[in-house]
Amino acid sequence: MLILISPNQIDLPAGSVVRVPASWQDYQEVASRRGDGSVPRIKYCNGEMLLMSPLPEHGKDASLIARMVEVLLDHQGLDYDSFTPVTMTLPESGGIEPDYCFYIEHLAQVRGKTRIDWQIDPPPDLVIEIDVTSYSSVEDYLPYRVPEVWLFKDRLTIHRLEGDSYRLAPVSCYFPELQLPELVARYRQIAYQQSSSQAIRQLRQHLG
Repeated sequence: MLILISPNQIDLPAGSVVRVPASWQDYQEVASRRGDGSVPRIKYCNGEMLLMSPLPEHGKDASLIARMVEVLLDHQGLDYDSFTPVTMTLPESGGIEPDYCFYIEHLAQVRGKTRIDWQIDPPPDLVIEIDVTSYSSVEDYLPYRVPEVWLFKDRLTIHRLEGDSYRLAPVSCYFPELQLPELVARYRQIAYQQSSSQAIRQLRQHLG
């Protein structure tokens, strides 16, 4: 396995995770070196930097679940904005790159903005994280006060912010009538057996 992190190049084999002590300046330099790309994923917290090169299933699962959210929001007639890739940073403190994030309740407060100041503007209402390589943690989103985080690791779990911690929740506050872990498992199986387009098409048909 070849892992290369140099001033001119970052090479990580797919599925690898590198964890190193780092300063905020180190994090900024590595992020700048990567440029506008989304690989490797980079996060920074408490003097530590993690770099991760996603596996193909990571991207497929993230895209599928995000498209499912869009279908469900459209079915309810709700307006929203979604972002990927996006980098959330708190200077000198932390940096994180969610797979997908959605503004729903706080859409009006960020509508039309091309830059979001994470110290002033509201956080996304919903974040989706895919964890194939044990890189992701819902606790990463505590400093940003994200109200709800979905973590997919073999199965979807829903985490809601309560006070200063995240608690497992049986349902999403945005789709309280749905058993989302079962729904995601069903249409993910269709996506892998047939295609993502078939899964989304069948979800729309199911919703009527």
